Amino acid sequence: MINKKLSYITYNKKIKFLYFIKKQFEAGLSLFGWEIKSIRFGKINIENSYIKFKNLNIFLLNLIINPLNNLNNKNIIKLRNIRLLLKKKEIFFLFNKIKKEGYTIIPLCMYWKKNWIKINICLVKGKKKYDKRKNIKEKEWKKKKEFLKKNLQIQ
Repeated sequence: MINKKLSYITYNKKIKFLYFIKKQFEAGLSLFGWEIKSIRFGKINIENSYIKFKNLNIFLLNLIINPLNNLNNKNIIKLRNIRLLLKKKEIFFLFNKIKKEGYTIIPLCMYWKKNWIKINICLVKGKKKYDKRKNIKEKEWKKKKEFLKKNLQIQ
């Protein structure tokens, strides 16, 4: 799913805790020049962003890109709808999943692929509280198991 060779710009850590990831897609972004410069310097926040459909186009909302200090700040909009570039088949697939089955689309990570900025978007379903507790218990048990293995090998 996630390739280790790609250089990540930002990664949303909360997603795996809050949602079940069903399917992932790679999408291109339609950005301005100043946005790319700011992204190169890491002035981006993907945490609260989400994806919506408008007229069978797919847009990324609430992506915060802070401009660099040396830029002319007159024509800069920090929060704007950024169009995602996907194939028609993928757009229709996502649209149908959202309308019929109640899924949500959320960006997982943003990365460089050669000299292009790509975003990894996920088709997700929300977790209930008991699912989150179950994950916490499993993580704690794995830690405890590793600790016990380590201690038994020493003695």
